[in-house]
Amino acid sequence: MREPPQLINRYRWYEIIGIYCGIGVFLTFVLAPFVEGFLVSLKPLSQLFSSPYRFIPENGSFRAYVTMWESVPGFGRYIFNSFFISTIVTAVVLCMVVPAAYAFARFEFKGRGTLLGAFLAVNMFSGAVLLIPLFRLMRTLGVLNTYFAMIVPGVAFLIPSAIWLLRTYMMRIPKELDEAAYVDGASHFYTLRRVILPIAMPGITVVAITTFIGSYAQQFIFALTFNAKSEYMPLPVGLYAYFGRQEVIWNELMAASFVGIAPAMIVIFFLQRYLVSGLTAGAVKQ
Repeated sequence: MREPPQLINRYRWYEIIGIYCGIGVFLTFVLAPFVEGFLVSLKPLSQLFSSPYRFIPENGSFRAYVTMWESVPGFGRYIFNSFFISTIVTAVVLCMVVPAAYAFARFEFKGRGTLLGAFLAVNMFSGAVLLIPLFRLMRTLGVLNTYFAMIVPGVAFLIPSAIWLLRTYMMRIPKELDEAAYVDGASHFYTLRRVILPIAMPGITVVAITTFIGSYAQQFIFALTFNAKSEYMPLPVGLYAYFGRQEVIWNELMAASFVGIAPAMIVIFFLQRYLVSGLTAGAVKQ
């Protein structure tokens, strides 16, 4: 019997070295701020401005992770508020974006291009530009100093990009699946729920992750403008409390930042497995 031909090596040794060196440089620039921030959280405050500057902390400890709770009372409440607001915003955005993205991806209707262009135009406006109109709207609705004052703007600013992202993913799903479901007598809603959603689950998961992160990070300006009660303040406002009048408590600020992003990292970690599980689910009729 003839031996199977050997696979051709696609890269030479120096090309492999160049690829790994490029990956190493990229990871260095990406991870260096996180590593430096973590090391700052381990240093005493007096050591942060010493000369010469020491990258590795001398006599480092996790004391800042304990004292941070004393410097800003109720910091745990700030974390809960950010997590709660981001969860509600993500749920509302998904409920509105999934059918909208399916409609934009599958149906031809008058004004579709104009609407998609309008969604892009919304993303061009900064939240600071719309603060005064939004404040007047929140005051009219009577939702100032409540969670809704941060949920409503978060949903409004995150829906356009989510529609574009999920619409692009749904356009890659073969239309023959819709046609086969239509031949079997399925309605558009049934087709979306039983055929498209299982296949689009990776795209929906990506939209959920990006929406959650976006909502978790953009609450500062809305909270300061539409909220005056500390019990509704999110995490960014809690981090701002470490900026004192005379100095900034950098080690506790870094420690609080790592503690604050922990819930978001946990959510992302558990959602990652759905990125692959929905790739082919539902593509074959049972």
